[in-house]
Amino acid sequence: MHGEVLNVDSDLRCKVAKEAATLLYFGAEKEYKQAKLKAAKTLGTHFLPTNFEVAVELDKIAEAHEGPARKERLIQMRQEALKIMKNLKEYSPILIGSVWRGTIRQGSDIDIAVYHDVPDEILNFLKKNGAKISKTEWTTVTKKGKTEESFHIYVETSSKQKAEIVVRSPDEVSRRRKCEVFGDELKGLNIQELERVLKENPAQKFIPA
Repeated sequence: MHGEVLNVDSDLRCKVAKEAATLLYFGAEKEYKQAKLKAAKTLGTHFLPTNFEVAVELDKIAEAHEGPARKERLIQMRQEALKIMKNLKEYSPILIGSVWRGTIRQGSDIDIAVYHDVPDEILNFLKKNGAKISKTEWTTVTKKGKTEESFHIYVETSSKQKAEIVVRSPDEVSRRRKCEVFGDELKGLNIQELERVLKENPAQKFIPA
């Protein structure tokens, strides 16, 4: 009997994960938490899946809807990311986000982190190199009592790809970050690592097993 209850619970969590992933994929919700709550309410249950479970379903939905073109787009976005990172090489850029993970979907952009104490220097450097800047903004996030400020530069590349370059304080270079979706460490790829991936396995995914 206990096993049957566990199976029902597991089945419900799976259904909620799929529903939440659907909401996120089609843009009905933007945040995982809200998507999970809405999905659970729709299905009349209080069982909430983990962000990881929703992310796995989201990846499956993107694969089903976008087909082989998704893989090609991922490779193109990684190649484009490499160009941007080589331009910014003196600022130790790291590819993060869904282009690093290999879990892109429609609307995904290229996310790159750099570490510098004068964000305007990065902005001016990009402008001098002909980057088309669409927007800039400061964001403040408080986690576990610690406040983090970062400067975000939104760029459109020559091939019409959208990229977001996050400028963080150099003090944060060695800081370990935990991924709120997959639960592992946010490592990303540096220039050399990205070059190796593009050479050996250009559509490789970086998600926990």
